[in-house]
Amino acid sequence: MTRHVRYGVEFAAVSKSYGAVRAVRGVDLQIAPGETVALLGPNGAGKSTAIDLMLGLAVPDAGSVRIFGDEPRAATRAGRIGGMLQLGGLIPYLTVRELITSVAALYPNALSVDDVITITAIGDFADRPTNKLSGGQIQRARFAMTLVANTDLLILDEPTVAMDVEGRREFWTTVRGIAASGKTVIFATHYLDEADEYADRIVLMSQGEIVADGASTEIRGLVGGQVVRATLAGVAEAELLALPGVIAAELRGDSIMLSCTDSDAAVRELFASHPSVKNLSVAAAGLEEAFLQLTGNREREAVR
Repeated sequence: MTRHVRYGVEFAAVSKSYGAVRAVRGVDLQIAPGETVALLGPNGAGKSTAIDLMLGLAVPDAGSVRIFGDEPRAATRAGRIGGMLQLGGLIPYLTVRELITSVAALYPNALSVDDVITITAIGDFADRPTNKLSGGQIQRARFAMTLVANTDLLILDEPTVAMDVEGRREFWTTVRGIAASGKTVIFATHYLDEADEYADRIVLMSQGEIVADGASTEIRGLVGGQVVRATLAGVAEAELLALPGVIAAELRGDSIMLSCTDSDAAVRELFASHPSVKNLSVAAAGLEEAFLQLTGNREREAVR
C-alpha cells in the first residue's frame, strides 16, 4: 500500500555547521509533492548545504529532514530522489547513450533511454563520447542522467550553467513538462529570470536562514519601491546615493540604476543636478531588486 505523505520535502528546525561556519541555521521548510520551487540566495547563503541535506549527502546537526516522510538516505535507496549537481565529471570515453543506460540500470523504475534522449533533445550528440562534449552539452547530458531515473523528486543545482540561450529555453520547456506530470522539482540558480518564470514558489536564503518564501509576486511585494534606470556619464555613486528617496545605486558604464522609496523626488533632483540625463525609465521593483534588498540588508548587518 502506498503511504500518503503531506510533504515531499520537510525541514524541521534544521541546523548544519562546518567548523565555525553555520551553513544552515534553524530552517523550517515544507514543499508539497508536485511543487516546482526555486532556491535562491547569494554565495554562501546555505543553498548547497540545504541541497546536500535533501540528498542525504550531509546530516543535520540539529532538527530533521524528511523526503516523502523518510530520511533522505532511505528515500535515495528507494529511488525517489534524483540529483543534478554542479560538481563531478562524466565518465570519459563512454558515449552519452551508454552513460544514460548505465544510470538507468541502477533504478527500479527507470524510463526508456530512447524516450529520455527524445524528451531532452540530445539526440544530435547521444552517440558522442562524453569527453567530446561542450559545456552546455555536458549539462544537458547530466539532466538526461537525472531524468532517466524516473524519481519523484528532482533536485537541480545550477542546471543551466554553460548553456546558451536556446539550450536554456529547451531545458526549461522539458522541465515544465516534467513538473506537469506531478514530479516535485527543486532548483538552485543564479539566473533570477528562470526563477521568476518557471518556479511556482521561491525560497530566498541568506546567512543560512530563509528570509522570504512565496510566489515571485509576493517576494517582489515585500520590498515595494521603484527602480529608476537612465543613461548618465561622469557621475559618482556617492552623488546618486545622496539623491532624495534613493536607497541603493548601481553604475554600469554610463548606465545607472537607482532603487527608490520615492522615485518622483529622486527624478526631480536628478534632472536638476544632471540635466544631461537621458533614456530615463521608472518601474516597480522587480525580483532582482527584491533579491538585493532582502539579502543585501542581512549581509550588511552581518558585517557590522
